[in-house]
Amino acid sequence: MTSTRDDTDLEFVKLDGTGLHTSELQFGTWRFGKENEAGEVEIGEERAHELLDAYADAGGRYIDTADVYGGGTCEEWIGDWLADRDRERYTIASKIYWQIRDGDPNSRGTNRKNLRHRLEALLDRLGTDYVDVLYIHRWDDATDARETMKTLNGFVESGKVHYLGASTHRPNAWKVARANEIARAEGWEPFTVLQPRYNLVDREVEGDYLEFARQQGLGVCPWSPLGQGFLTGKYDREEDLPEESKVASSSRFRESYLTTENFDVHDELDRVADEVDASPAQVALAWLSHRDGVTAPIVGARTVDQLEENLAAADIDLSDEQVDRLTDAKASPYEGL
Repeated sequence: MTSTRDDTDLEFVKLDGTGLHTSELQFGTWRFGKENEAGEVEIGEERAHELLDAYADAGGRYIDTADVYGGGTCEEWIGDWLADRDRERYTIASKIYWQIRDGDPNSRGTNRKNLRHRLEALLDRLGTDYVDVLYIHRWDDATDARETMKTLNGFVESGKVHYLGASTHRPNAWKVARANEIARAEGWEPFTVLQPRYNLVDREVEGDYLEFARQQGLGVCPWSPLGQGFLTGKYDREEDLPEESKVASSSRFRESYLTTENFDVHDELDRVADEVDASPAQVALAWLSHRDGVTAPIVGARTVDQLEENLAAADIDLSDEQVDRLTDAKASPYEGL
C-alpha cells in the first residue's frame, strides 16, 4: 500500500481498483441523524458538522454515508457542509439497498426502478452532481445480477457515479466475482471497491474474500473496525454492562462479542496498547491498517474527542511481532483449510 503526504496529518493511499486516492482512515457517518430506542437523535446536525470539520482539519477527505442513514438527513447535513467547501477536494461514497417505503417491495434492493430513483434522491440531498463511489449496501438475491450491473454501468456512463462498490455483511466473494464476470463480458463497469465487516475478532473475510480482492486488485475498506465498540475497552468480562448500552444488552451482541475467546484477544490488545502507549481502539485500527489487502478502515465517532483519538491511530507504528501477536490471538476461521 503506497501513500503520499499532502502536508496533512492523514496520508493519502491508493484506492486499489480505481484511479483514486483515499484518506488512510475514511470517515463513517452512520450515526448522523440516527434515533435511539428512546427517540433521541444520537448525533444532531451541529455536532455532525463539528465532526466533519475535525476530520477535514486532520486532512481527511473521504466521507462514507448511505441513503438510509438518519432517514436521509445524514446526506442532507453532509450536503449542507459541503456547500461551503470545494466539492472536488472530497471523495463521497454512498450506498443503496434497504427498503424505504412500507408496503412497497420495489423500494428495496438493487432492481432498476429502485436504483434509479434512489440515486437521483441521494444526489439531491448531497447537493452534488455525482458520487465518487456508489455501493450496493447488501446483496439482492431477488434481482438478477445482470439487471443490477447494467443499471449501475449506466450510472457510470452518465457521469453520476465514478466507481462501483459492494458493501457486505458476510463474506461472499463468489457473488462479486459472478457480477464482475457478467460486467466485463458485456463491457460494463465492474465492482472495484469492497466494504466488508472486518476487525480483530470478526475474521470471516480472511478466507477466499480477501484473497479474491488481492488477486483482482480491488480496494477493501472495512466497516466496524472496532467491533461495535468492543475493541475500545469499554467492556470488562468481570463487570456488568453499562445500563445505557442497549446494543451491548442484546443477546446478539453478547453472543458475537462478549465471549471468553474475544476477551482473550482483548487482553493481548491491551498488552500491545501498553507497549506503544496508545489506547486499545487506536491499536485495533492500526492492526487493521497493517493487514495485507486492506486499503483504509472506516472510522466513526460520537464526539470530536473520540474522532481525534481514532484518527491518531494513523501515527501508530506496530512492529511485525506485535502485529503477529494480535493476529494470532484469535485463530482465523479458515486456518488449516
